[in-house]
Amino acid sequence: MFDLGWAELLVIGVVALIIVGPKDLPKLFRTLGQFMGKARAMAREFSSAMNAAADDAGVGDLKKMGDDLRSATSAKNMGLDGLNKVTTKFEDWAPDPDSDAKKGPNTAKMTEERRAQAEKIQELTAQKQKERQEREAGAASGESSPPPASEPAPTSAPEPEAAPAPASKKAAPNEQT
Repeated sequence: MFDLGWAELLVIGVVALIIVGPKDLPKLFRTLGQFMGKARAMAREFSSAMNAAADDAGVGDLKKMGDDLRSATSAKNMGLDGLNKVTTKFEDWAPDPDSDAKKGPNTAKMTEERRAQAEKIQELTAQKQKERQEREAGAASGESSPPPASEPAPTSAPEPEAAPAPASKKAAPNEQT
């Protein structure tokens, strides 16, 4: 209860022997034992009263109902364990991304166009990188050659012109003279 070992109890006994004295020490331990017995009895009584009140309130029925509900909603009892196996197989399935044979003609055509565009982008990137490295090498060696002329990047779509503002619908006030 107090998590005391034999060494701690021995120290407490020696201190009690010194303080109380050998004559009154047995009375002290007897009184202390009776007090501890009464405290334990009160704790047991309180615990049993709480358990009885919980049983009267129907907590035991709720526990039983919870167990029944758990067993009723079990995936195995409902036959869903087979469904779990199938979904696991479906989640683990990965189609081959390079197979063009299964793709429709439009999808295969789009794939080829995208592949060609990616190659073109890679070629232009490599060319620009080479030009940059040559400029840096020339600048490092002290040559002051002008950078090679680069072609302007093509624009994807012309910007739309701003639409003219609509005329004001307010009429000028009539002036009468």
